[in-house]
Amino acid sequence: MHAVITGANRGIGAALDARYRTAGWKVTATARQGAEFLPLDVTDPAAHRAMAHALDGQAVDLLICNAGTYPDKYENLADGYPAQMWADTFATNVTGVFLTVQALLPNLQMATAPKVAIIASQMGSSTRAPGGSYIYRASKAAAINLGRNVATDLSRLGIAVGIYHPGWVRTDMGGDSAAIDTDQSADGLVRRFDALSMDTTGQFLTWDGQEHPF
Repeated sequence: MHAVITGANRGIGAALDARYRTAGWKVTATARQGAEFLPLDVTDPAAHRAMAHALDGQAVDLLICNAGTYPDKYENLADGYPAQMWADTFATNVTGVFLTVQALLPNLQMATAPKVAIIASQMGSSTRAPGGSYIYRASKAAAINLGRNVATDLSRLGIAVGIYHPGWVRTDMGGDSAAIDTDQSADGLVRRFDALSMDTTGQFLTWDGQEHPF
């Protein structure tokens, strides 16, 4: 079995990488830099083409779109949230997901029961609107919508797509006061990925298996 994980150099991505390797999977871990990773800047179409070339002819059983950014945590409405921050965040959190799926579609089609896991966030749910973090919230809302629509189209190819809230996790992004650690999140997510099938494609679930409102 072969898993590809984007943003695998730290946090949840690194924890997922460790679990699948321990389980005996072949893992292609990607990151923008680091000798132990397949280079991939998810915002760069040329990098996606290079990744696809490197993995040409290899089936991918599970693609985990984990790479993400949260740059606007401390921005304020009066004079923050610059336009370039919007563009850069969407390039990573939304376009980056699409380009990754697109680049590895031939590899997914080579697998027997291929799956795509998109790491989103409850902060992108339209039912939650506590204010602030406009860019991150909007990008994750778009990622959820992307996942839903990709699930519809890929169902015709027998590829299941799941969308996941990984929990409020103690990482560089989540902060020290977050509710769970990376091990708890990764263990729950692995169970969710294992359960993903064509019968559940397009669902938005929490790390511990609860259906999350869109």
